[in-house]
Amino acid sequence: MRVYVPATIAMLQRLVEDEQLDPVSRTAFAVTPALREAYASGDDDELAEVAMTEAARASLRLLAAEAEEGEGDKPLFRRAVIAADVEDVKLRPDLDDAVVRLSAPLELSAVASVHVDLAEAEESIERAAKVIDAADLGDADAEFVLGDAEDHELAWYATQELPFLLELL
Repeated sequence: MRVYVPATIAMLQRLVEDEQLDPVSRTAFAVTPALREAYASGDDDELAEVAMTEAARASLRLLAAEAEEGEGDKPLFRRAVIAADVEDVKLRPDLDDAVVRLSAPLELSAVASVHVDLAEAEESIERAAKVIDAADLGDADAEFVLGDAEDHELAWYATQELPFLLELL
């Protein structure tokens, strides 16, 4: 199953260094039966885009947590999503339609691609990270800020490009 794992730049660095990553709560997003049922129409590509968007929003929450911890350097405010093909996942429709839990750490060899914000998105992403909780609670101004951030599309990188991407950041 193709899964979309929310990440940060620091998590991508760990993935490259250790050749595996244990995502937060092993949470990922995928085209699940519940997600298919939630949409009256949409092909697999469109539903995969929905799952990736959910992962990108979760990445924003990870960035907010990194910024709040405040240890070390200021985080690089770029959302990251790891697309990977894994065999064993547990569906979690109780959490959300697209949520799955990985049964084991994610191996670098399972990664199909990585999706990361470009530099011009950083300011919008940083603002959105500060208000993500308020947006979740329905604050209209926060939702507007979140929408600005989500207007930025993630750039696609092949797995073998990941070490070079991280070196350039």
